[in-house]
Amino acid sequence: MNRRIVKSMSDEIQKTEEEWRGVLTPEQFRVLRQKGTERPFTGEYWDSKGQGVYRCAGCGEELFDSTTKYDSHCGWPSFYDSLDKSKIREIEDTTHGMHRIEVVCSKCGGHLGHVFPDGPRPTGIRYCINSVSLKFEPK
Repeated sequence: MNRRIVKSMSDEIQKTEEEWRGVLTPEQFRVLRQKGTERPFTGEYWDSKGQGVYRCAGCGEELFDSTTKYDSHCGWPSFYDSLDKSKIREIEDTTHGMHRIEVVCSKCGGHLGHVFPDGPRPTGIRYCINSVSLKFEPK
């Protein structure tokens, strides 16, 4: 099941790994650029309930609205929809002996997390996103 959304390469931010290291914290670099995962129940936003928009921590692109955030009890921020499907890309991920769909920012290619088909209505989708990949902008 690959619901990949493709965006023109010319729209993407192109930086070297060294440039990314210069603008991201070590943990942001590990997750966003090296496809790491933060430990569950440790991220800044897994339990937050503020109203606003969640942006990509790498490039500032608006990705998720707090109105679609819910408590999935998984330990990471969970959303049942994105703000705009063109702002994320979904890529088949078969690492670690699993079959998952990775979610990346379309603008900078940063790893955000994974999407699963076990979310609430109306979409039935659960975007399971690393807090460190996000920056919250309150309303």
